[in-house]
Amino acid sequence: MSGVSRHIEAAGAILLALIWISPLLFAFWAAFHSTSDAVNFNVTAPWTLDNFRTAWDGAPWMRYFLNTFLLVTVVLIGQFILTTLAGFAFAKLEFPGKNLVFILVLMQLFILPEVLIVENYAMVSRLGLFDTILGVGMPYMASAFGIFLMRQSFKSVPIELHEAARIEGCGLLGILWRVYVPLAKPTYLAYALVSVSTHWNNFLWPLIVTNSPETRPLTVGLSIFGAPENGVDISVISAATMMSVAPLLIAFLLFQRQFVQAFLRAGIK
Repeated sequence: MSGVSRHIEAAGAILLALIWISPLLFAFWAAFHSTSDAVNFNVTAPWTLDNFRTAWDGAPWMRYFLNTFLLVTVVLIGQFILTTLAGFAFAKLEFPGKNLVFILVLMQLFILPEVLIVENYAMVSRLGLFDTILGVGMPYMASAFGIFLMRQSFKSVPIELHEAARIEGCGLLGILWRVYVPLAKPTYLAYALVSVSTHWNNFLWPLIVTNSPETRPLTVGLSIFGAPENGVDISVISAATMMSVAPLLIAFLLFQRQFVQAFLRAGIK
Protein backbone atom coordinates (compact mmCIF):
# COMPACT_ATOMS: atom_id res chain seq x y z
CA MET A 1 0.00 0.00 0.00
CA SER A 2 2.87 2.33 0.79
CA GLY A 3 4.31 1.66 -2.68
CA VAL A 4 1.01 2.66 -4.31
CA SER A 5 0.92 5.80 -2.18
CA ARG A 6 4.42 6.76 -3.29
CA HIS A 7 3.48 6.28 -6.94
CA ILE A 8 0.38 8.43 -6.49
CA GLU A 9 2.42 11.17 -4.83
CA ALA A 10 5.02 11.03 -7.61
CA ALA A 11 2.32 11.20 -10.29
CA GLY A 12 0.68 14.13 -8.52
CA ALA A 13 3.99 15.95 -8.27
CA ILE A 14 4.69 15.40 -11.96
CA LEU A 15 1.21 16.63 -12.87
CA LEU A 16 1.60 19.79 -10.79
CA ALA A 17 5.02 20.41 -12.32
CA LEU A 18 3.61 20.08 -15.85
CA ILE A 19 0.75 22.47 -15.04
CA TRP A 20 3.19 24.98 -13.54
CA ILE A 21 5.62 24.83 -16.46
CA SER A 22 3.02 24.61 -19.24
CA PRO A 23 3.01 28.39 -20.02
CA LEU A 24 6.79 28.29 -20.43
CA LEU A 25 6.56 25.21 -22.64
CA PHE A 26 3.97 26.91 -24.84
CA ALA A 27 6.13 30.03 -25.09
CA PHE A 28 9.07 27.84 -26.13
CA TRP A 29 6.93 26.09 -28.76
CA ALA A 30 5.50 29.35 -30.11
CA ALA A 31 8.92 31.02 -30.26
CA PHE A 32 10.14 28.49 -32.84
CA HIS A 33 6.97 28.34 -34.99
CA SER A 34 4.78 30.70 -36.94
CA THR A 35 1.75 32.12 -35.17
CA SER A 36 -0.76 29.88 -36.96
CA ASP A 37 1.30 26.74 -36.37
CA ALA A 38 1.86 27.62 -32.72
CA VAL A 39 -1.81 28.27 -31.97
CA ASN A 40 -2.95 25.15 -33.82
CA PHE A 41 -0.18 22.98 -32.32
CA ASN A 42 0.87 21.75 -35.74
CA VAL A 43 3.48 19.18 -34.69
CA THR A 44 4.66 18.68 -38.29
CA ALA A 45 5.34 22.38 -38.82
CA PRO A 46 8.99 23.34 -39.46
CA TRP A 47 10.98 25.05 -36.74
CA THR A 48 12.28 28.55 -37.45
CA LEU A 49 14.48 31.23 -35.91
CA ASP A 50 12.75 34.08 -37.78
CA ASN A 51 10.77 35.07 -34.67
CA PHE A 52 13.99 35.65 -32.73
CA ARG A 53 15.43 37.76 -35.55
CA THR A 54 12.26 39.85 -35.72
CA ALA A 55 12.13 40.28 -31.95
CA TRP A 56 15.82 41.17 -31.69
CA ASP A 57 15.48 43.87 -34.35
CA GLY A 58 12.36 45.31 -32.70
CA ALA A 59 13.93 46.67 -29.49
CA PRO A 60 17.32 47.58 -27.96
CA TRP A 61 17.66 44.27 -26.14
CA MET A 62 21.38 44.57 -25.49
CA ARG A 63 20.72 47.81 -23.61
CA TYR A 64 17.89 46.16 -21.66
CA PHE A 65 20.14 43.22 -20.73
CA LEU A 66 22.90 45.58 -19.59
CA ASN A 67 20.45 47.66 -17.53
CA THR A 68 19.06 44.54 -15.86
CA PHE A 69 22.52 43.19 -15.10
CA LEU A 70 23.58 46.53 -13.59
CA LEU A 71 20.36 46.72 -11.59
CA VAL A 72 20.61 43.28 -9.98
CA THR A 73 24.33 43.84 -9.32
CA VAL A 74 23.81 47.22 -7.64
CA VAL A 75 20.92 45.89 -5.56
CA LEU A 76 22.82 42.77 -4.52
CA ILE A 77 25.94 44.68 -3.47
CA GLY A 78 23.86 47.13 -1.45
CA GLN A 79 21.90 44.30 0.15
CA PHE A 80 25.05 42.36 1.05
CA ILE A 81 26.57 45.39 2.79
CA LEU A 82 23.44 46.47 4.68
CA THR A 83 22.16 43.02 5.62
CA THR A 84 25.60 41.90 6.78
CA LEU A 85 26.08 44.88 9.09
CA ALA A 86 22.50 44.82 10.38
CA GLY A 87 22.43 41.04 10.79
CA PHE A 88 25.68 41.10 12.75
CA ALA A 89 24.41 43.89 14.99
CA PHE A 90 21.17 42.05 15.78
CA ALA A 91 22.97 38.73 16.28
CA LYS A 92 26.01 39.63 18.38
CA LEU A 93 25.75 43.20 19.71
CA GLU A 94 23.75 44.58 22.59
CA PHE A 95 22.16 48.02 22.40
CA PRO A 96 19.05 49.69 23.86
CA GLY A 97 15.82 48.77 22.09
CA LYS A 98 17.45 45.96 20.12
CA ASN A 99 14.43 43.64 20.20
CA LEU A 100 12.01 46.46 19.40
CA VAL A 101 14.07 47.59 16.42
CA PHE A 102 14.32 44.02 15.15
CA ILE A 103 10.53 43.65 15.38
CA LEU A 104 10.12 46.87 13.39
CA VAL A 105 12.49 45.49 10.75
CA LEU A 106 10.52 42.24 10.54
CA MET A 107 7.30 44.20 10.06
CA GLN A 108 8.62 45.12 6.63
CA LEU A 109 8.00 41.49 5.62
CA PHE A 110 4.26 42.06 6.05
CA ILE A 111 4.15 45.20 3.90
CA LEU A 112 3.81 44.74 0.16
CA PRO A 113 6.34 46.82 -1.81
CA GLU A 114 3.46 48.23 -3.89
CA VAL A 115 2.08 49.95 -0.77
CA LEU A 116 5.24 52.08 -0.55
CA ILE A 117 5.41 53.06 -4.22
CA VAL A 118 4.19 56.63 -3.68
CA GLU A 119 6.65 57.31 -0.85
CA ASN A 120 9.49 55.64 -2.72
CA TYR A 121 8.70 57.68 -5.81
CA ALA A 122 8.76 60.90 -3.78
CA MET A 123 12.05 59.93 -2.13
CA VAL A 124 13.72 59.04 -5.43
CA SER A 125 12.52 62.30 -6.98
CA ARG A 126 13.84 64.37 -4.07
CA LEU A 127 17.24 62.68 -4.38
CA GLY A 128 17.35 63.38 -8.11
CA LEU A 129 17.54 59.69 -8.94
CA PHE A 130 14.45 59.42 -11.14
CA ASP A 131 15.10 57.43 -14.32
CA THR A 132 18.41 56.01 -13.04
CA ILE A 133 19.57 52.47 -12.25
CA LEU A 134 20.39 53.52 -8.68
CA GLY A 135 16.92 55.00 -8.28
CA VAL A 136 15.34 51.71 -9.34
CA GLY A 137 17.43 49.65 -6.94
CA MET A 138 17.70 51.88 -3.87
CA PRO A 139 14.33 51.03 -2.20
CA TYR A 140 15.24 47.32 -2.15
CA MET A 141 18.71 47.51 -0.60
CA ALA A 142 17.55 47.38 3.02
CA SER A 143 15.90 43.96 2.91
CA ALA A 144 14.14 42.71 6.04
CA PHE A 145 14.34 39.16 4.73
CA GLY A 146 18.07 39.49 4.18
CA ILE A 147 18.63 40.99 7.64
CA PHE A 148 16.67 38.17 9.25
CA LEU A 149 18.55 35.56 7.23
CA MET A 150 21.97 36.96 8.13
CA ARG A 151 21.01 37.32 11.78
CA GLN A 152 20.03 33.67 11.97
CA SER A 153 23.19 32.60 10.18
CA PHE A 154 25.46 34.69 12.43
CA LYS A 155 23.72 33.48 15.59
CA SER A 156 24.68 29.92 14.68
CA VAL A 157 28.40 30.76 14.72
CA PRO A 158 30.05 29.46 17.94
CA ILE A 159 30.90 32.26 20.34
CA GLU A 160 34.31 30.62 20.87
CA LEU A 161 35.38 31.69 17.37
CA HIS A 162 34.27 35.23 18.13
CA GLU A 163 36.26 35.32 21.38
CA ALA A 164 39.32 33.76 19.77
CA ALA A 165 39.37 36.44 17.09
CA ARG A 166 38.98 39.15 19.73
CA ILE A 167 41.93 37.72 21.69
CA GLU A 168 43.98 37.84 18.47
CA GLY A 169 43.33 41.58 18.37
CA CYS A 170 40.57 41.83 15.76
CA GLY A 171 38.04 44.64 16.03
CA LEU A 172 34.35 44.13 15.37
CA LEU A 173 34.66 44.67 11.63
CA GLY A 174 37.69 42.38 11.52
CA ILE A 175 35.80 39.66 13.38
CA LEU A 176 32.85 40.09 11.05
CA TRP A 177 35.02 39.86 7.92
CA ARG A 178 37.33 37.05 9.02
CA VAL A 179 34.96 34.86 11.06
CA TYR A 180 31.30 35.43 10.27
CA VAL A 181 31.31 36.22 6.55
CA PRO A 182 33.32 33.10 5.48
CA LEU A 183 31.09 30.83 7.57
CA ALA A 184 27.95 32.35 6.05
CA LYS A 185 28.89 31.73 2.39
CA PRO A 186 26.02 29.24 1.79
CA THR A 187 23.59 31.81 3.18
CA TYR A 188 25.01 34.53 0.94
CA LEU A 189 24.70 32.27 -2.10
CA ALA A 190 21.11 31.31 -1.29
CA TYR A 191 20.14 34.93 -0.68
CA ALA A 192 21.88 36.03 -3.88
CA LEU A 193 19.76 33.55 -5.86
CA VAL A 194 16.57 34.91 -4.33
CA SER A 195 17.60 38.52 -4.86
CA VAL A 196 18.78 38.16 -8.45
CA SER A 197 15.71 36.21 -9.58
CA THR A 198 13.38 38.66 -7.81
CA HIS A 199 14.86 41.83 -9.24
CA TRP A 200 15.51 40.34 -12.67
CA ASN A 201 11.74 39.79 -12.89
CA ASN A 202 10.60 42.94 -11.06
CA PHE A 203 8.22 44.99 -13.18
CA LEU A 204 5.90 47.52 -11.50
CA TRP A 205 8.44 49.74 -9.72
CA PRO A 206 10.89 49.90 -12.70
CA LEU A 207 7.93 50.71 -14.95
CA ILE A 208 7.07 53.72 -12.78
CA VAL A 209 10.55 55.08 -12.12
CA THR A 210 12.15 54.62 -15.57
CA ASN A 211 11.34 56.71 -18.59
CA SER A 212 13.97 55.96 -21.24
CA PRO A 213 15.61 52.96 -22.95
CA GLU A 214 18.88 53.91 -21.24
CA THR A 215 17.52 52.78 -17.86
CA ARG A 216 14.68 50.33 -18.64
CA PRO A 217 15.24 46.73 -17.52
CA LEU A 218 14.14 43.70 -19.50
CA THR A 219 10.68 43.39 -17.95
CA VAL A 220 9.70 46.95 -18.85
CA GLY A 221 11.25 46.68 -22.29
CA LEU A 222 9.37 43.44 -22.92
CA SER A 223 6.05 45.00 -21.87
CA ILE A 224 6.57 47.90 -24.26
CA PHE A 225 7.66 45.56 -27.04
CA GLY A 226 4.52 43.45 -26.56
CA ALA A 227 2.10 46.37 -26.23
CA PRO A 228 -1.03 46.06 -28.42
CA GLU A 229 -0.29 49.32 -30.22
CA ASN A 230 2.92 47.73 -31.52
CA GLY A 231 0.99 44.82 -32.98
CA VAL A 232 0.46 41.48 -31.26
CA ASP A 233 2.31 38.51 -32.72
CA ILE A 234 2.26 35.65 -30.21
CA SER A 235 5.28 33.93 -31.76
CA VAL A 236 7.45 37.05 -31.82
CA ILE A 237 6.43 37.99 -28.28
CA SER A 238 7.18 34.43 -27.15
CA ALA A 239 10.62 34.68 -28.73
CA ALA A 240 11.26 37.94 -26.87
CA THR A 241 10.06 36.33 -23.64
CA MET A 242 12.41 33.39 -24.09
CA MET A 243 15.31 35.77 -24.66
CA SER A 244 14.42 37.63 -21.47
CA VAL A 245 14.24 34.56 -19.23
CA ALA A 246 17.05 32.62 -20.90
CA PRO A 247 19.90 33.81 -18.61
CA LEU A 248 18.08 32.71 -15.45
CA LEU A 249 16.98 29.41 -16.98
CA ILE A 250 20.47 28.60 -18.23
CA ALA A 251 21.99 29.51 -14.85
CA PHE A 252 19.51 27.27 -13.07
CA LEU A 253 20.05 24.32 -15.40
CA LEU A 254 23.83 24.60 -15.09
CA PHE A 255 23.98 25.12 -11.34
CA GLN A 256 20.79 23.48 -10.04
CA ARG A 257 22.72 21.16 -7.72
CA GLN A 258 24.58 24.08 -6.16
CA PHE A 259 21.30 26.03 -5.91
CA VAL A 260 19.57 23.28 -3.95
CA GLN A 261 22.58 22.67 -1.68
CA ALA A 262 22.86 26.39 -0.93
CA PHE A 263 19.21 26.60 0.13
CA LEU A 264 19.52 23.49 2.28
CA ARG A 265 22.66 24.73 4.01
CA ALA A 266 21.11 28.15 4.59
CA GLY A 267 18.01 26.56 6.12
CA ILE A 268 15.57 28.18 3.68
CA LYS A 269 12.41 26.12 3.39
